[in-house]
Amino acid sequence: MFTTDHAFPGFSVDDIDAARRFYGETLGMTVADDDMGFLVLDFASGGRVLIYDKPNHQPASYRILNFPVRDLSAAVDDLNARGVNTKIYSDDEFPTDSRGIVHATDNGPDIAWFKDPAGNVLAVFQDDDLPG
Repeated sequence: MFTTDHAFPGFSVDDIDAARRFYGETLGMTVADDDMGFLVLDFASGGRVLIYDKPNHQPASYRILNFPVRDLSAAVDDLNARGVNTKIYSDDEFPTDSRGIVHATDNGPDIAWFKDPAGNVLAVFQDDDLPG
């Protein structure tokens, strides 16, 4: 019978080994190989995401992952120290400071975007409601 209890999202990349290094080593996430050669990201919250290799991959036209943090400035500094570029848009597209942070507007929180090696866009954003 169809159930939705264990549903999870997925996205494609053009190089599974580069994705493994980026998500596992650069971002420090838990990355596992599944039986079909795909990658699985497991989150401490219990969520998971499937990453699959696609020969004709095109980067997603939307954010594929969002990372809420208590201190966006510290998170951006940490990402930059890991070699992750958070200034990926021109100021004509999204007016940002020199580190790529859009400061809070009526439309949302302070946020910065970055890309994985396949060109998929991810975001880190200020969430003052996080515990701790």
